[in-house]
Amino acid sequence: MPGPNKAHILIVEDEPVTRTKLAAQLVAEGFQVSEAADARDMRAIVSRTVPDVVLLDINLPDESGLILARDLRSKSSVGIILVTARQDETDRIVGLELGADDYITKPFNPRELAVRVRNLIRRVAPSMAAERQATGIFTFAGWKLDCDARQLLSPSGESVRLTRGEFDVLTALARNAGRALSRDQLLDLTQHDGEAVIDRTIDVLVGRLRRKIEADPKRPAIIVTVHGIGYRLING
Repeated sequence: MPGPNKAHILIVEDEPVTRTKLAAQLVAEGFQVSEAADARDMRAIVSRTVPDVVLLDINLPDESGLILARDLRSKSSVGIILVTARQDETDRIVGLELGADDYITKPFNPRELAVRVRNLIRRVAPSMAAERQATGIFTFAGWKLDCDARQLLSPSGESVRLTRGEFDVLTALARNAGRALSRDQLLDLTQHDGEAVIDRTIDVLVGRLRRKIEADPKRPAIIVTVHGIGYRLING
């Protein structure tokens, strides 16, 4: 399971050696990394989770990276960095016009790329957070919570069954990711008419959620306890 609080980078690159090397470099820089060899792989990944930044090769075997950049931008504020071996200035201009945020040409300095990625994450973070609130789709540690569909998908894309109470608590935490919520606040955000709910119920629901989403429920890293306050869902 991906570690909490790590920015998620999606590498879309058809050349296996380049893709593997780039992934290793970014993991070493502290990022969570997913890999796609072509447009089909990329679409499958973004249907399950929302990366913070996409490193997108222009020359893919099944579809132009420029077209993918346009499609990504039409649906999301995700950060897009075009990666290519081409020196053609026209490609760079077209890519930026289609919605890419940045452009880097191979070969490049891995540390420079990491700096560009971090700078882009800072720029897109506010719009991505607002977008997730508006759509009711939240991602954290590779998990995807779709509030409208009332569905939780694991990092591998499997649907995880939740009770109504579990789903409501997780939704309340996701809508306030990074912020500690007291048990009383969680009760107010999740209580339904006619239900008699006590703060102990929140502890039980959080415990059940941890057993379903944490790598080690006894040492939670996604839903953390904030002593003296309540609970907080990690941000990102």
